[in-house]
Parts: sequence; structure tokens; C-alpha cells
Amino acid sequence: MASGDPSRHLGTIGPVRATLLPFSPPSIGDEEIDEVASTLRGEWLTTGPRTQRFERELATLVGAEAGLAVSSGTAAMQVALAAAGIGPGDEVITTTMTFCATAHVIHHAGARPVIVDVEPDTLNIDPDAVARAITPRTRAIMPVHLHGHPAEMDALLDLAGAHDLTVIEDAAHALPASYRGRMVGSIGPLCAFSFYATKNLTTGEGGMLTGERELVEAARPWTRHGIDRDRQAAAGKKDSWWYDVVLPGFKCNMSDIMAAIGLRQIEKLEAFHARRTAIAQAYTEALGGVAQFQVPTERPHVRSAWHIYALRLHLDRLRIDRARFIEELRQRHISASVHFIPLHRMRFYAEEYGLEPDGYPVAEREAERLVSLPLHPLLTDTDVADVIEATLDVARCFGH
Repeated sequence: MASGDPSRHLGTIGPVRATLLPFSPPSIGDEEIDEVASTLRGEWLTTGPRTQRFERELATLVGAEAGLAVSSGTAAMQVALAAAGIGPGDEVITTTMTFCATAHVIHHAGARPVIVDVEPDTLNIDPDAVARAITPRTRAIMPVHLHGHPAEMDALLDLAGAHDLTVIEDAAHALPASYRGRMVGSIGPLCAFSFYATKNLTTGEGGMLTGERELVEAARPWTRHGIDRDRQAAAGKKDSWWYDVVLPGFKCNMSDIMAAIGLRQIEKLEAFHARRTAIAQAYTEALGGVAQFQVPTERPHVRSAWHIYALRLHLDRLRIDRARFIEELRQRHISASVHFIPLHRMRFYAEEYGLEPDGYPVAEREAERLVSLPLHPLLTDTDVADVIEATLDVARCFGH
């Protein structure tokens, strides 16, 4: 049987791991478990002193004026839009290469998500496409730091300044990334992080909004039903039972149980990042010269968080498509995924907003080629070698 024959079966490939390598398990240790147990034995389970400390420490870490801990990265974007006063009749420009939550929060705010194409090397939002999309209704730009690589914030902030727009960063992938020496989270006026189980820092679920103090504090009452006890205290209302509702808020505050995990994760974040970077470098060194692959880029003025290692396939040099490539990795006991299927291909957004593939030539071309390889701090050197060997073996078997 020819080595490039797509009908090859498992029995013809080289050595295979004994067990499936998971794609992205959480990196949780005894420190997080002990902190949660201590929280459970204490007086506060919901938002309390640990949440407040977590807000301070994360804001200090990224160099932001303030932080607001919430129940998810989606909630962080939601309250950011609310604090910025964005609603019906407004437009918010964002990227097609992102998870659907980025556009969902714009839609739920009553605004129109204006979805634009990406740059070919980083797959981040294209500032030139943003400039072309600005109209008199535009109120905000929502860039996504895709895969952990910061978007071109200077160009985006210049556009925002010229047109009086708010920039709300979706930094779900981007802790602890940096752009021109400044950490993501302190660059623009508002920045939303995610602490989902697979993220570089996790609280199980959870997120945080960082940025300018006035804007972050404007978002705070939106997280707890619009109740603002500080204003009532300033007005002389001292009874503990007395409250007022000052705006129609959501319910998306973080609990102290979640913050307990986050406090211990902060202590490990730089070590986590160092390991992710080393793994990414090993992948790039091994795969960068292979004709079937394009490895991810890191522009010289950024530090990527390396949340995702997004390999791109040169499909013209392979006898199989992307789906079969991922299945072949799985046959070799390596889990892989795709980040992301573009928004303009999602039925809801295509139909609701009249999006056509020819409006997104870069994303259309590049999305078909994406394969995310395992990348997390728990990977051993043997695991990394297994990923590399399996990926190279698929190229050997099905390349031409």
C-alpha cells in the first residue's frame, strides 16, 4: 500500500501512544484545592474578601487601574457594553474569527455586530477593514486577541480616538500577553478576560473586566441587579436591609469559591506561561520546515500568551482534508481541535445580518486550514514529542 494512500488504516502507522492525550485539561493543584476548602470553612461563599483581593491582584498584575470579577468572560464583555452605554441603534465592529460569544453580547445589547475580516498572518482583526466599516452609528470596536496574540492596538486606538469610539478588548485568550511592552488588560479603556476551565488562568468558570477605573466602576452595579449600596451609604442610608436599584442590571458576580482558585492560579501564571512558550517553540522548531505546515507567527513587538497553537495546513500538499487530518491525529491518540469556525459561516449571523463568504476572503481561505494542537502546562516532554511525531507521521503518510 502506498504511503500516501488516503485509505491507510491504523495498522500501517508507526508507534502510537497507549492513551489519548487530552487537548486542554485544567492545571489545578493542591494549592487551589486547599484555598477552596478554606473558603468553604469561612464566612463567605459568594462575592466577598477573596473576590475583592482577586480583583486587586489581577488588575495589579496587568497594570490596570481597576478590575471587576464576574461569572464569565462573556459577562465581562456584557457589562462593558452596558457601562459604555451601547444599545439599540448602535454598531460595534468585531472580527469574524472568534467564538460566538463576542458577537452574542453585542446582539443582546440591542446593537448591531459589524463583522469584518482579519489579517493573514495573525488572523486578528484587520484595522484597515475596521476603518472601512466605521459609520455614523459606530460606537465601539471589539478586537479579539486571537489564540493569545495581541491585535494591533495602536491602529485600533487611533481609529477609536479619531471617531470617538470605545475599545472593548476580548482578551479571553490573552493572559499574560503583552503589546509593545504593556500587558493586555492595561492598553485600552476596557478589557475582558475569561477564566474558563481551559484558559491560561482558570477559576472553573469566571472572568474579569479591567481598565480605566471610572469605566470599570460604572460596570460594577450591572453585575448585581443594578444595586449600588455605596451610593445609598453616601446618601446616609445605614440600615443593612435598605437598598435601591439604580439600573436594570444582570446577575453575573464572581463567588469567593471561584476567586479562591484564581488567587492560587495567579501565583503560577508566569510558570504556566513559560511552559506554554517552551512547548510552542518546540512545535515550531519541529514543524516549521515541513512543506505541509504553516506554523503560527509572533510579531516582534508582542508577547503571545500562547493559549492556542494554531497550525495551518497546506492542503495542496496533502491528500486529505482538515477533518481527516484531525481524525488521523486521533488515531494516533492525539486530541486536536479548531479555533474557530468564522462567525460569517454561522447560520444565525449569516441570515440575521446578511453575511456572505466573499466579504471575508482572508478568513474564508485560512479557516479551512486551521488545526489546534494540544498546548497546556501539564504536557510532559514525552507528550510534546508524541504530538510532534504524530503530526509529522500524518504528513509523511498523506503528503505529496
